[in-house]
Amino acid sequence: MRESPFVRDRRRPSTALVTGGAGFVGSAVVRRLRRDGVRVVVLDALTSAGSHARLEASLGANCLFVEGDVTDARAVAELLRRVRPDVVFHLAAETRDDRSSDPLRLVHANVVGTAVLLDEGLRYWSELPASRRNAFRFIQVSSDDVFGGLGAHGLFSASTPHRPSSPGAASRSAAGLLAGSWYRTHGFPAIVTHGAENFGPHQFPEQFIPRAIRRALQYDAVRVTGAGDQSRDWLFVGDHADGLVAAWRRGLPGQTYLFGGGEERQDLHVAREICSLVDRFAPHGGRPERVRLIEHVSDEALGESRRSSDISAARSALGWAPATTFEEGLRRTVGWYLGHHAWCETVLADADARDGLGLGEAA
Repeated sequence: MRESPFVRDRRRPSTALVTGGAGFVGSAVVRRLRRDGVRVVVLDALTSAGSHARLEASLGANCLFVEGDVTDARAVAELLRRVRPDVVFHLAAETRDDRSSDPLRLVHANVVGTAVLLDEGLRYWSELPASRRNAFRFIQVSSDDVFGGLGAHGLFSASTPHRPSSPGAASRSAAGLLAGSWYRTHGFPAIVTHGAENFGPHQFPEQFIPRAIRRALQYDAVRVTGAGDQSRDWLFVGDHADGLVAAWRRGLPGQTYLFGGGEERQDLHVAREICSLVDRFAPHGGRPERVRLIEHVSDEALGESRRSSDISAARSALGWAPATTFEEGLRRTVGWYLGHHAWCETVLADADARDGLGLGEAA
């Protein structure tokens, strides 16, 4: 494992281990924890979507970066013993849908990696003093795609059966079920969370919203799949990070919490809003409005038509609610990407290089 310097404070503030902390959601969790004065240890394999660039502003005396793989049991055990975390946020995973063509890689990263972390976490937790053992939490971070899709009405809840429609979603489902089983079998204080469709600054540039922003800016076709009527509950990434920290602070072991933005939008609506915002930030100089760039493309693997979650348990038990409207979050996201072209190019180049080496992705 390769790592950056770390300073241990004798007064011992809380310490968090964040796996996949160089990824999109993971890095938002790191930034949120650092604002609270929590000492953070990031474990990330820096594979195709993990980027050290996301952490540059967070790294310092009390934020340690370790390059390593959660499937390496010996390295994970040694790291746990050395940094002695009070909480583990587990976000390291293969997440990109195009990797479902390599299901064994998905299973190894998402299922085996989670099992290793749970197993070593159980050993570490069982040796803690009683006071620290009672306060320790393991936050298993998953997504709402494990539930499959919804009809025109209804919402996902913690009791919704898992019906994943891709190998990637199935592997994330298995990881969450493993975490729950460690609680029921061993009393290990695991909490499972499911987040809605995330968006915001620092997302991998080939995801739907950042890709549409960049293509609209360049006057390239902004593509939506099918009729663009797939509906998602969009969750601003900073709000998701707040929810995960709330799950640590106030969540009960063995429970499942769902996080969503409470604002469903169809893909076509999102594309139109992006084009309008890019027009506002970067005037088109007499050229046609960018909404005319929207192009409908077919996709045999269209996916679920609608996903949306009931967040009432997170509201009542955790005191959490999304603070960012979709419109405000999208405005901030468009502004960020228009000002970070070089960052996007660096992340894409790094991902291409790692893909060429056959490496996977950290969430």
